[in-house]
Amino acid sequence: MIRYRPAPDVQERVKELAGSLGLGHVDPDRVICLRSEGSRSPRALARIYGLPRVWQRALGLAPMYVIEVISERFDALGEEERDRVLIHELLHIPRGFGGGLRGHKAINRRAVDRLYSLLRSKGGAGSR
Repeated sequence: MIRYRPAPDVQERVKELAGSLGLGHVDPDRVICLRSEGSRSPRALARIYGLPRVWQRALGLAPMYVIEVISERFDALGEEERDRVLIHELLHIPRGFGGGLRGHKAINRRAVDRLYSLLRSKGGAGSR
């Protein structure tokens, strides 16, 4: 059984990354970060979930996202790889911030590398 708990360290880093990378369309107050334990996924380091519009409408909520980091794998990574994973997940959030997700066609290693290089040039890498 998968267990979830808040991930305030990841939450803070997501906020820092969104600001440092100029991802102004990402509202960090509406991105919830959780740490999971017990996932059977053999490769996943993290996942992102959007709140679909039908649920937004039914529950009277604004668009929101959840980033889940899989503790067994994510926590074992160094800071650089953790940042790269979080950048990858943030890239799934479309500019409209409407609850949907961007697919992997536009999210590749090159896009993550470009943003990570930008982060390093601003001195934002490893600033935890």
